Amino acid sequence: MAEITGSCPPGFTAVGERFAAHIDAGEELGARFSVCIDGELVLDLMGGHADAARTTPFGTDTLTPVFSTTKAVTALMMARLVDQGLIAYDTPVAEVWPEFAQAGKGAVTLAQMLSHQAGLPGFVPAAEPEIWFDAAAVCARLAAQAPLWPLGTGSGYHPITVGYLAGEVFRRLDGRTLGTALRQDLCDPLGLDIWIGLPDSEHGRVAQMRKPPAAPDLGTIDAIKRAAFLDKGSAPGGRGSADWRRMEIPSANGHATADALARLMSAIAGGGALDGQAVISPATLEALTSERVRGPDKVVPFDLIWAAGLMKNTGANDLGPGAQTVGHYGWGGSMAMADPERRLSVAYVMNKQSVHLVADPRPVALIETLYGCL
Repeated sequence: MAEITGSCPPGFTAVGERFAAHIDAGEELGARFSVCIDGELVLDLMGGHADAARTTPFGTDTLTPVFSTTKAVTALMMARLVDQGLIAYDTPVAEVWPEFAQAGKGAVTLAQMLSHQAGLPGFVPAAEPEIWFDAAAVCARLAAQAPLWPLGTGSGYHPITVGYLAGEVFRRLDGRTLGTALRQDLCDPLGLDIWIGLPDSEHGRVAQMRKPPAAPDLGTIDAIKRAAFLDKGSAPGGRGSADWRRMEIPSANGHATADALARLMSAIAGGGALDGQAVISPATLEALTSERVRGPDKVVPFDLIWAAGLMKNTGANDLGPGAQTVGHYGWGGSMAMADPERRLSVAYVMNKQSVHLVADPRPVALIETLYGCL
């Protein structure tokens, strides 16, 4: 059986066995699964390797790219702006960012933008992939672009653009970039190993990612899905991985450890506080996690329920059995979730990506086993 490190109290033995079985079966290269209850880390499993050559164990300081799981962190940071009274969820984005009102977008609210209703999942016409390394250019293009569907007709997942949109609103209101504020206000004071915009000093800790064997299933392809996922410029390219890590892409390039993500999500699971520090007020937490839109998504082939930047549990997304659970998955398997009914938060990171955009079978199985132990 694979060597598993970390902590696994007797009551969670079945979770440890399931985690080890994934590694033994070759489903993982390296991975970590962390669980907090009432803000306390009660289960923390890691195993496998951080590198393709299998020479470096996946350890406590291994950072992993978490792709769209980053959006859960960004949703919390945007909620803090609401909590500070700098903006409300029903405020039109154009009140903060006047240029955004172009092409019929003047009524788009912050909540609609964060719940993927703004109609801007990608560039039309397509852009060159290098544009993503110039945040000002990305925001100018998106501000000028018309929505790809009428406002109020549903959600369409914005895989990368939503991070730039949120980041621009954050910068205009706070004066700092979202990644800088994350470090200064939450991660440094609370000891959280989460980064949006990774400095060179931390690059040596990043796990080597094994890309998925195939592209995700997007269902029937149309112009909206091509703009979001398939056009040449639908994702960053043309520069190296170090440049990508340094950039702040609050939708896609977060780097984190599982225990840090689980601890951060415990603020959502536990009424808005972490380690006795108020992260957001209970009233803002309720607004953050309230349903904003539900139904068939226009980009990914799922029925989704969106809060203000967080996925709400539908049963199909396999965020456990909790009716109030919220969270987010990342491309290839990573995930973070919060179950307020049980004051439980969970995070899973790995460096062997699968084809799944949501509900990767590995964390789904671990979560199912976890709830069986509670």
